[in-house]
Amino acid sequence: MLQSFAYYVSILRKDFTEYCSNQLSGAGLSPGQLYFILYVGKHPGCAPGELSQALRMDAGHTNRSINKLIKDGFLIQEQNPHDRRAHILHLTKKGEDAFRLSHELFFRWDKEALKGLTNKEQEQLMGLLQKLHTEKGGTCCVRNDSQPC
Repeated sequence: MLQSFAYYVSILRKDFTEYCSNQLSGAGLSPGQLYFILYVGKHPGCAPGELSQALRMDAGHTNRSINKLIKDGFLIQEQNPHDRRAHILHLTKKGEDAFRLSHELFFRWDKEALKGLTNKEQEQLMGLLQKLHTEKGGTCCVRNDSQPC
């Protein structure tokens, strides 16, 4: 009997999260922080509220994560030059290094996870996943284009 789609998605997500944990531990990042780094790296000068909305996180969790990333030297928060009441976020040098590491991490995991598939099968799988993502009305929270994260 075939397992459900949700089952396979859950297994793959767990595998990716464990992979990220192992790879990011030396950099001082958790898998959850990875998405904050990726979003700010792709959207320098974004506001905390924009980040919260894009990652579908509540404001409290987002603010705690931002504060930790600032404390750990990955992000800086500055006053918005156009609205003195608001703040904007940027990566530090350490954050930029983590951003590059994060991209490498995605590509290495993809390569490992898909190594049993032919190039044609990989293209078919990615096409079907993109179709599902689009049909659900989803947007990629870490990129503005159609390239893989």
